[in-house]
Amino acid sequence: MTNRTLRRALGFAVALTTLAQLATPSLAQTTTGTSDTSGASKTAWAVFAEGTPKVCWGVSKPKETVNTRDGKEVAVKRSDILFFVTFRPGQAVGETSFAGGYPFAEGSTVDVVIDGAKFAMKTKGEYAWAANSAEDAKLLAALQKGAEATLTARSAKGTQTKDTFSLTGFTAAMNDAESRCK
Repeated sequence: MTNRTLRRALGFAVALTTLAQLATPSLAQTTTGTSDTSGASKTAWAVFAEGTPKVCWGVSKPKETVNTRDGKEVAVKRSDILFFVTFRPGQAVGETSFAGGYPFAEGSTVDVVIDGAKFAMKTKGEYAWAANSAEDAKLLAALQKGAEATLTARSAKGTQTKDTFSLTGFTAAMNDAESRCK
C-alpha cells in the first residue's frame, strides 16, 4: 500500500467517524456557500477539520441516487454515499475521493461527469479516488466550474449506481477547508 493510499484510507476513517458524530460539539464544522435573498446559506457541502495529524475536508451526500440491474431500477442497501475533498498541511491540491456505500467491482472505475467533462477514479473496496495529484487538480478545477457531478459505478454484485451531487457552495467550502489546513 502506498503512502498516498494509506493517507486516503486514514482520511476516510476520520471522515466517516466524524460524519457519524455530526452532533458532537467538539468538531470544527462549518457549512459555507452562497446566500439567497433572505440571507440564508445555500450549500450542498460541509467542511470539517480535525487535529492530530491535521486534516481538513469538504464532504457532500448525493442529491439523487439511482440503482439499476439489467437496465431496471432496483432497491439496494448501501451505507453512506459521500464525495470528499481532503486537505493536509503542505499539500498542493485537495485529494478527491468517493465512498460508494458498497464494495466496487474488482478492477472497475467510478466514472465522473461534470458538465460534459469526464474523469475516472480508481477503486479499491468501498472507496474510489483520482489516480494522482495531477488528476485531482483537473477534477477540482471542473468541480469548481460545474453545477453538478454525476458518479457512475458498478458494485461487486453487478448493480450499476448513479449518484448525482450538487456543487452549490463547492468553491466556498473548498476554500474554507484549504485555509483551515495551512
